[in-house]
Amino acid sequence: MYIPRVNEETRLPVLHALMRAHPLAALVSVGVNGLFATHLPMVVVEDADGQGLGTLQGHISRANPQWREFVADVDALAIFAGPQHYISASWYPGKLQDGEEVPTWNYAVVHASGLLRIVEDPDWLLAHLTSLTDIHEAGSAEPWKVSDAPADFVRTQMRGIVGLELPIRKLEGKWKVSQNRNEQDRQAVVEGLERLGTADALVMKGLVERK
Repeated sequence: MYIPRVNEETRLPVLHALMRAHPLAALVSVGVNGLFATHLPMVVVEDADGQGLGTLQGHISRANPQWREFVADVDALAIFAGPQHYISASWYPGKLQDGEEVPTWNYAVVHASGLLRIVEDPDWLLAHLTSLTDIHEAGSAEPWKVSDAPADFVRTQMRGIVGLELPIRKLEGKWKVSQNRNEQDRQAVVEGLERLGTADALVMKGLVERK
């Protein structure tokens, strides 16, 4: 990924936070017939010693050819897309002064890559599904648990999936949130997003203000 220095984010807690907040990743791997991508939720597991970049865990349908056909000695790439928003050229003061402005797109994204491996162990799969479910049911008034379903039913469903594990050996973060603009222009972007008032606009407003 092309990352100008002004847009680079390297803080591991910040990168992990985006991945957890936006867990639906695009997992891209090189297969026997070329590139293949699957969109799937992934869980970020921190290394026990706290020294590494972490490991991604997920699962896909057994019918999905990606797990059978990927090239094992070539890194796979998981893309986590965070907040994003269009930035209008009309918001900048320069639009009225000389007209020499163009629109752009602000966004935050994380790329995690490493060698992908397949996990078919039932105990691993059950632990992964339990973790994934508990994370995303945490905000529910009555959280559903894997154990709420009959054990035989769960085992049957698990036969239709395979686990994926990706120990991260390269982690890149790009926060393109108007850092290249002067303070006057950044304030104009903040005000433009605030006027829109949508949920997405206000999230991006916060990112621009913090950077």
